[in-house]
Amino acid sequence: MLNSKTRWMIKETDQTLAEDLAEKLQITPLVASLLVSRGLTEENKAREFLFNEDQFHDPYLLNDMGIAVDRINKAINDKEPILIFGDYDADGVSSTTVMMTVLRDLGANVDFYIPNRFSEGYGPNENAFRMASEKGIKLLITVDTGISALHEAEVAKELGMDLIITDHHEPGPVLPEALAILHPKREDSTYPFADLAGVGVAFKLAHALYGSLPEHLLEIAAIGTVADLVPLHGENRSIVKKGLKKMKTTDRIGIKELIRITGSNQNEITEETIGFAIAPRINAVGRLGDADPAVELLMTDSMETAKELSQEIDALNKERQSIVNEMAEEAIGMVAEQFPPDENTCIVVGKEGWNAGVIGIVASKIVDRFYRPAIVLSFDPETGKAKGSARSIAGFDLYKNLSQCRDILPHFGGHPMAAGMTLAIDDVPELRQRLNKLGREQLSDDDFIPLTEVDAEINIKDIHLDSINEMNLLAPFGMNNPKPKLLIKDVNLSTIRKIGSDSNHLKVVLASESASLDGVGFGLGEKADHISPLSKVSLIGELSINEWNNNRKPQVFVQDISVHEGQLFDIRGIRQIDKWLSKIPGSDALFITFNPATEEKLPFVKGLALQRVYDASSAEQLDLNKKNVILLDLPADKAILEKTLEGSFPHRIYAYFHHEENHFFSTIPKREHFKWFFAFLKQKGPFDLNRFGDSLAKHKGWSRETIDFMSQVFFELDFVTINNGFVSINPASPKRDLTDSMTYQLKQSQFIMENELLYSSYQQLKAWFDERTLWSVHNEEETEAWI
Repeated sequence: MLNSKTRWMIKETDQTLAEDLAEKLQITPLVASLLVSRGLTEENKAREFLFNEDQFHDPYLLNDMGIAVDRINKAINDKEPILIFGDYDADGVSSTTVMMTVLRDLGANVDFYIPNRFSEGYGPNENAFRMASEKGIKLLITVDTGISALHEAEVAKELGMDLIITDHHEPGPVLPEALAILHPKREDSTYPFADLAGVGVAFKLAHALYGSLPEHLLEIAAIGTVADLVPLHGENRSIVKKGLKKMKTTDRIGIKELIRITGSNQNEITEETIGFAIAPRINAVGRLGDADPAVELLMTDSMETAKELSQEIDALNKERQSIVNEMAEEAIGMVAEQFPPDENTCIVVGKEGWNAGVIGIVASKIVDRFYRPAIVLSFDPETGKAKGSARSIAGFDLYKNLSQCRDILPHFGGHPMAAGMTLAIDDVPELRQRLNKLGREQLSDDDFIPLTEVDAEINIKDIHLDSINEMNLLAPFGMNNPKPKLLIKDVNLSTIRKIGSDSNHLKVVLASESASLDGVGFGLGEKADHISPLSKVSLIGELSINEWNNNRKPQVFVQDISVHEGQLFDIRGIRQIDKWLSKIPGSDALFITFNPATEEKLPFVKGLALQRVYDASSAEQLDLNKKNVILLDLPADKAILEKTLEGSFPHRIYAYFHHEENHFFSTIPKREHFKWFFAFLKQKGPFDLNRFGDSLAKHKGWSRETIDFMSQVFFELDFVTINNGFVSINPASPKRDLTDSMTYQLKQSQFIMENELLYSSYQQLKAWFDERTLWSVHNEEETEAWI
């Protein structure tokens, strides 16, 4: 057995609907199943999802759009200065870029302002508004922020500034008093698509201002949409799908330099390039300082400036990675020592000096490590405030639960899975207590086991270039449209090995009938030590096409792997057994010895909790079920081992079978050997074994053990007498068969056991254990359970 890292939940799909869709759209059953599991069961909607990129709605369907456009046009005509107030993350940066571009194109007198995360915190603030007023600003436009700015809206009104809010974060029960609020989730909204990112809302305003779809802004909108992890369906999907195409041919120098410095190929950009290469670098700027350079990079038309800014941003990203690693290590240690997960349904940790710009990343790492909702806080003792970022797990709505703590959260906002907040340091214990109480009420034990949703099961023979290309019609992938995770079940491994400089990655070749498939598991290298030969494995992963030397072939990126059958690990003859001990999961390890002498001959067993099985009664008392059993040696009687294994289902058996090289001779003497030795004794008379036994053995090419063995058999059958080492024929010896000798019987039994267990092939040894445990029965039950 090898347990998977997470619970695999295979989505249930209505196969009738999938078959109908496959026939109507002329697509594979797999892709049809994936569409149905994503809720696309109608032919028109499924066809539109796969083949149509233009799902852009009329921007004037957003509440207050007409008011906003009229006011902005008035400001442009009257040459009023306009200030764009953005946010410091990638969504905010791209939103700011979109608004700056459209307003400059329309001839506006416009500038932007992004607050400093450390000195000002998240969202609009009174000081910034007052400074804007002092500079003569009469129109403020927020992007990707502002929906919670109740006080700041009053300040703007008091100062005589008109405020237009464009945002997508969850609106509270009371909205700010602004001239216009463009928000797809307003309670009174009738806009057809509610899941726009902040940049999506800004893009809609740009659409209305231009009077036509601003395709030249799609690559910018795609960055913020992917970076903010909004659902990639509907209008978001259209923005990203068309934006990625534009990005491959973009003339924006800043984007081209950013792509170059990430080491990406502009012609092969995908949503993953944005999510894992571009967005983290843009985010790094605002995490460590002012976000202005990121906006300047996206807007510049100077190659020199673009090169300089992209290098600066890349360096900041490397610094951010180092800070995150250090903080995450410290936070994880704090959790383990002060707030153990078994006592906390929600984890809330904080410390003075932690960089407030990366606490969200650290919170994600804590969730990954402990699988609990997590809040990481940076304490500022001078102000008495704590700034925090939160990340959640399925089943715990952060925004909803934090809303119940509004009395101690003067500033907070976010989504069900992520949020940010500011509160008094003195209120942190109270927040921790409340969230833990809410967690106990809402989360079950199963909720704390990481869950992986699996889209479908697939057979290796159905994995080929055409099926992968068709599956990629579902791209771009993201929230609510994840890259398909597929289950490949009960297949053989023709190859398994560790790869990488630290041997921490896994390389496998899956085989099923006449088909095979290459697989790579990053970070799964240690799994190679826990998968035995002949084991059938099940795995989940994502399919891709591997291109090397102009050769294209399918492969699977393995994300998790399991074995549902009992496993045999053959460690017979392994000299460095100490190293193997470290590879055996210790919590369920059961070390068994059948021979008292073994403990003296194997130094490594000192300190181990040995199970000593010297007879059948001891064997009957052992429970091997679900254990990792290490058989250190062999019993004198095979029946004891069989009794030990009877009716059990060990997860793993490690067969070491220590024995001395000359403990058993390789064959039992044949009858002609006994006949010759008896005739020899009869002719020579009393024979002194002590003096001449070795010489006789050498003369005949036998071992000394063979001579002693045959002598003992003759003695037990009354064929000879033995006195002080002298062997003499008994003239009145009865006629008896060799098998009447207990020594002969035992040696014969040992010989059979030796051939079955010590000198057998791996396949033979596995079959031996299959017959004497419940492994084969369990495998049949597992197969039925999977079906």
